[in-house]
Order: sequence, then structure tokens, then C-alpha cells
Amino acid sequence: MKPIKLLFVCVHNSARSQIAEAFLNHYGEGIIIAESAGLEKGVLNPLAVEAMAEIGFDISKNEVDSVFEFYKGHKLYSYVITVCDETSGQRCPIFPGVRDMIHWSFDDPSSFEGTHEERLAKTRIVRDQIKDKVLELVSLLKNRHNI
Repeated sequence: MKPIKLLFVCVHNSARSQIAEAFLNHYGEGIIIAESAGLEKGVLNPLAVEAMAEIGFDISKNEVDSVFEFYKGHKLYSYVITVCDETSGQRCPIFPGVRDMIHWSFDDPSSFEGTHEERLAKTRIVRDQIKDKVLELVSLLKNRHNI
């Protein structure tokens, strides 16, 4: 069986989409695989790197990619999931062959204020919310595709 390919998109590909990609590639067990990209190419968010490292996921060497480069490169996905606010998500190009465009809205760790520990605590919440959604999605896709 060919793997099911997904693309996670957020504004800068700096935190939310990176977290979702890491979780899906882990829990998808090679059957469901993900890439991530941003509407604008950003810089990897150190809070996301730290929050993921706390639970054993190293995203520190991940590339930050542009969704428009993926689109121009004719990459194909079964599902595209935006993980930013809905207005930003509407800027995502429509990839040919996409079975479903899905929108999940999560707070942006780059917008968090406060001390390092306060911002990290908020990032952990977002990380855990994304993990829960990814686990739901993996279960749904395995059922939908009889995996």
C-alpha cells in the first residue's frame, strides 16, 4: 500500500506545523506521512524545539519550508491541514488531487508573551493539543483507508 501523504501548513512553518509533522510521522508509522510548510518562510521557533525535546522529539534540525515552493514543485498530498488561524489558512494554495482540506486552529507560540517559562508553558499546551488532534487523525485515517 502506498503511504498516505499529508501536508501541515501554518504561517511561518516555525512551530505548529513542525510539531504536527513530527507527531504524525511518529504515530503514522510510515503508513501515514507528513511534511510541513509555511505561507511565509520563517525561522524554527526555539520554544517549539524545547517543548518537543522535553517529550523525546528532536525537531531542531528541521528545515523551514514554503508551501508555495511545494506547490510549484508539483508535490501531491491526499490531505492538507492548516494549523493556523482560519484567515491565514485561506491563503493556502489548492493542491491538485487533495482529497480534503482540513482546518485546525491553534494559538501561535510566536505570539506568546511573558517570561521564558510562561511562554514555554503555553507552548506545551499547544503541543499537547496538536498531539491529541494528530492521534485522532491517525485513527480516523486508518479506519477510512482500512489500514
